[in-house]
Amino acid sequence: MMKRYFAVAFLLACAFVANAFASHDSLMVDVRGATGTPSFQSPTGIWWPVKVRKWGKAKWKPVNNEYASKSPVVVWFHGGMGSSNCAKGLVAGEDFADFYPGKIVVSVSACRENHWVTKGIIDAVDAALDSVAARRKSPVEKVSLVGVSDGSLGVLTYSLEGRRAVEDRLLMSSFGGFLGEPQTIASQMKMHSGRWRFLQGGKDRLYPSDQTVPWITEFCKAVQVDCELRFDPEGEHDWLYWKNNRLDWIREAIRK
Repeated sequence: MMKRYFAVAFLLACAFVANAFASHDSLMVDVRGATGTPSFQSPTGIWWPVKVRKWGKAKWKPVNNEYASKSPVVVWFHGGMGSSNCAKGLVAGEDFADFYPGKIVVSVSACRENHWVTKGIIDAVDAALDSVAARRKSPVEKVSLVGVSDGSLGVLTYSLEGRRAVEDRLLMSSFGGFLGEPQTIASQMKMHSGRWRFLQGGKDRLYPSDQTVPWITEFCKAVQVDCELRFDPEGEHDWLYWKNNRLDWIREAIRK
């Protein structure tokens, strides 16, 4: 009987922790397509923070509005922005949000021609942030940005065109050369605030380091703010590699 009671209690505790981490909202954000392209609704996830207690009766505790109103906001830009899977933000955001239980994580879905370098999808990110502000009854004035693969283009584009100030940025397996010369992009005034962190791998199959590293190096020289490249000779392109092997670098890039 005692063993059975312990087993039930253990399962209930696991379910409680899982529910705390899975505390999120799903919404559809209207994206206006560019001229000649259709508009669509972007499946978007918003993950709310949980309080972490190192000691005490409850280790995880869902937040209230007062706590959430002071919580930092991180926007996640998934890779595969041209994919026919038009709900990648929900799936990728779920995985990413677990690493930041004390923050609000927002993940919008880019899709085909409505990719991260279009005005419509950047407006959708700000619309999702407006939703966060309304829900927590407190404005979102500044955000941090994280992107992997072509999601990093979203980090660069939001930094240039988004409505919020940006604190920390993390770009993994990126190639900003798709947007232009590093000096030209770094010269824009909106890039001269917050921090920049780049993670790049020597075994990236899509964006070879002999092309990406020089671009990042020149960008960091020109942007004139705190900018750092961390290079892993064994690093691969996919998010899974960075999550499994360089989680410390990911967490350090976004300050508390």
